Amino acid sequence: MPQGERETTETNTPNGDDNRDALRRVGLIPAPELPERIASRIVDELPELLENHTDDRYRWQVDCVTDPLIGADDVTSDIVAQAEKLKHDNDWDYAVCITDLPLFRTGRLTLAEASESRGVAVLSQPAFGASPLRRRLREAILHLVNEMHHGSANDDRQRQQRHLDRRAEARIQSGIRNRSARDLMGWRLSERLVPIRRVTLDTDEQDIDVRFVVKARLRGHVKLLVGMVRANRPWTILPTFRRIVAVAFATGAYGLIFPTLWQLSAAYEPYRFSLLMVAAITAMVVWLIIAHGLWEPQRYTGSPRLTHFYNLTTVLTLLVGVGCSYAILFLLFLIAVVVFVPAPLLEATIGEPIDWLNFPALAWLATSVATVAGALGASLESDETVRNATYGYRQQLRHRKVREREQAAREADSEP
Repeated sequence: MPQGERETTETNTPNGDDNRDALRRVGLIPAPELPERIASRIVDELPELLENHTDDRYRWQVDCVTDPLIGADDVTSDIVAQAEKLKHDNDWDYAVCITDLPLFRTGRLTLAEASESRGVAVLSQPAFGASPLRRRLREAILHLVNEMHHGSANDDRQRQQRHLDRRAEARIQSGIRNRSARDLMGWRLSERLVPIRRVTLDTDEQDIDVRFVVKARLRGHVKLLVGMVRANRPWTILPTFRRIVAVAFATGAYGLIFPTLWQLSAAYEPYRFSLLMVAAITAMVVWLIIAHGLWEPQRYTGSPRLTHFYNLTTVLTLLVGVGCSYAILFLLFLIAVVVFVPAPLLEATIGEPIDWLNFPALAWLATSVATVAGALGASLESDETVRNATYGYRQQLRHRKVREREQAAREADSEP
């Protein structure tokens, strides 16, 4: 069936809905930064997809409102309450929150959950990993709206499955891989490695009807960490390391004029180069954490598990940033060594014949030594710049924004 062709059957009728209104409004509430950017890329295509694949008896309108609280609290009741407030304030029928914080429910890593009675759903963006997110989140949002609109009971899902089977060709044309009325999204390689389980809840303190959790705990946690590192966008901290690179290169370039480095580069075996590289990168990461106070204390989260994830994410983010800086330094030193170190002089200094491998070996050694010295340059960076690479610090900033907004609201209410 063509994508634009519509079908109105009993399988497309929401429970208890008498079609009083021809418009259904959905609100996307992303957290700031990465969730906000992803939501802005899919918000325009969702109305047509909802009309074609959720309920074609309605016109659909999708709004996007960024809210800092969605990225500042991992407690379901607080997120759902804030989303429900925004839903009523904006006269939405359904609200879907996209947070960049990990969600753990009953000890299980949770990707998404939805409440049919409240018309509110929550998505945890980092739980989707670092794989391409736009299509995955688009399918997940479509499915959550379907769950809230048509119901999560077994009969509701069976009815929707029959509808999806009839519209299979149209979904393919829309680029939607999900063929199941019970799956959060279509299964790709990432979902096959880390399976997702759908859980329906009869009773829950937050009136949650359906929840999607990770079945493989260890692999799910690894995927979560990778997703949190991506949400940190480690490539954006590279420009903040320019002083570190400048100090390190200046120090290494000065050291190259001494024959000791030349002789050591010829005497070292590959494992020594590797150990020195690991030690240099580790020393830089540890110094950055200590110098800028990046280690997250448990009192900021109140949860040992979240504290561990925040700190691991910070370490991995810095490892990626420092590793990229190391690679840049190596390229700079390789160019400098090839251009400015004459082969006869290098051979005379080390007292043995050389080949082309001696030049990258010298650059490798200079890079490691310079990286250790570059820790001095890390002290030149502002705490604000470096701390933006940490989850916990951004969360504190969002809490501050929430408090400032609440204070401004109280002051406005107190004015005569």
